[in-house]
Amino acid sequence: MAPGGRKRHAPLRSRGRLSNVAEAAPLRSVDTGIVPQMASITVSRGSRLALKKSIAQIQSEANNHELKRTLGALNLVSLGVGTIIGAGIFVLTGQVASANAGPAILLSFVVAGVACALAGLCYAELSSTMPVSGSAYTYAYGTLGEVFAWVMGWLLVLEYGVAAAVVAVGWSGYVVSLLKDFGVVFPHLMLGGHAAPMFATPLVQALPDALGHLTFQFTGTLNLVASVGIAAVACLLVIGVSESAKVNNVIVVVKCAVLFLFVAVAVSFVHPANWHPFLPKNTTGEFGAYGWSGVLRGGAIIFFAYVGFEAVSTAAAEAKRPSRDVPIGILGSLLICTLIYMVVAAVLTGVVPYKELAAPDPIAVAIDRINPTWANLPYPFAPGGQLNFMSLAIKIGAVMGLSSVMLGLSYGQTRIFYSMARDGLLPGIFARIHPKFRTPWIGTILLGLFIAVAASLLPIDLLSDLVSLGTALAFCIVCLSVIYLRRRYPDLERPFKVPGGVPTAIAGIVACLSLALFNILPMVQKAFTGQPLPLLILVTYCVIGVLVYAFYGYRHSKLGKGIDILDTGPGPNEAFAPGHGDALNR
Repeated sequence: MAPGGRKRHAPLRSRGRLSNVAEAAPLRSVDTGIVPQMASITVSRGSRLALKKSIAQIQSEANNHELKRTLGALNLVSLGVGTIIGAGIFVLTGQVASANAGPAILLSFVVAGVACALAGLCYAELSSTMPVSGSAYTYAYGTLGEVFAWVMGWLLVLEYGVAAAVVAVGWSGYVVSLLKDFGVVFPHLMLGGHAAPMFATPLVQALPDALGHLTFQFTGTLNLVASVGIAAVACLLVIGVSESAKVNNVIVVVKCAVLFLFVAVAVSFVHPANWHPFLPKNTTGEFGAYGWSGVLRGGAIIFFAYVGFEAVSTAAAEAKRPSRDVPIGILGSLLICTLIYMVVAAVLTGVVPYKELAAPDPIAVAIDRINPTWANLPYPFAPGGQLNFMSLAIKIGAVMGLSSVMLGLSYGQTRIFYSMARDGLLPGIFARIHPKFRTPWIGTILLGLFIAVAASLLPIDLLSDLVSLGTALAFCIVCLSVIYLRRRYPDLERPFKVPGGVPTAIAGIVACLSLALFNILPMVQKAFTGQPLPLLILVTYCVIGVLVYAFYGYRHSKLGKGIDILDTGPGPNEAFAPGHGDALNR
């Protein structure tokens, strides 16, 4: 008997090695009949990295956690729509149309939408089967093993945390423009021959040199406006998910109303001639510069615009009826956003020739082109003494839209770190729950600080490819997880099943990997043309991830200590907990 009355187990021999037993009563998975077991044998380090959570353990976590179940199907659809609609429609649409696809940007949305729909179906099946926080991270833990789960969790920081910083930079631009309409003007500095607002420009900015090549230069200022926006989002998330969801619902309604207003007003100003040629020819031979390659490259860029729909799956642990509500939230938000994207893009390219949409605020450019004089209101502090109501409404809608995106992305990131900390792969501080608000408050504050610092330092165009790459990898692992579970547990209860089964999941992998390739190629090309910073950031980030796992996650993993229930079914490379004494009795 150990001190304190804790029972210690005698060592046993297994596979020729000495191991201690970590015992636990078998846990039967919900409605599956699967009885996973705690293993008591030692394995090689290579097998140790392949440790898997059992499906029963994942399902058990769905019913035994400290987060409140307050989100219904409407909340989840709203969360998905609020997270998706943002930078894609308010910023990227004009850039993709002007530089890559022209009016055929509608096809780019279809390409990206199909890939996301295939992945979304897989997300829906997994989230209905394993309704827990963590999203692709948790799915990877139950299929490919711990090291792959860590890699996925680390890459999801790019998809959520870094993406939130990117969106915050765009948000700050619209805020500065909106304040200018009311007579609040920020001091400016000259960068590359253009005026840039101080306190709303990142420390590092991509600027053209004398030959027209983009180079990264220091600006001498920070984007404090973006940092303030992230700080406000973090405070809202600390207060609680229920309160955050209510605010997000209001934001989504306002944002969609503004977009519908834009379409209703602008549709009568569409010039069909601006849609010809619908698919501009590629006259340079450069991949992605119009033509069909431009449509594909445009789809890879617009892929970023869909970042966030899987944030619905990270909220599964807080859904009232996750098996029903989460699939509705994922597929519903995807369908709504794709239709909105295509309608707005069609009107946008019909009002303004596509080559003139390279501005960071293309919808505002379209409204200025229309110039509805009936919307002018007298305002002494506005430029010219008049304030255009329509322009004001568009900018308010953009600020609302990007705010909801920051909210959704930050929410998803905190819940992923919450799951990783519960598993012992990150310090427990990320899983510490506030006694009143029942939210992971310390982790939310720390992540908010990280995102705010990134937003104040980095420009949008530096990390957009990284975000899309992280998204594509997450989608691929989810599709692969569906294949694994279909083969390994064919009788597992699935409240929602992917139509077509395994072939649909394979199609999702192919589609997402193809789009990821179109994002990796430009990074490699930039590295070979004297712009290695994006690739260098990716490599450095991966190295940091390896070090964190090697020196903390590997040593503190609950699964590695034999605390969690393992997937010990048959397989050529099955791994078991090495058994660290009476870990379960501590």
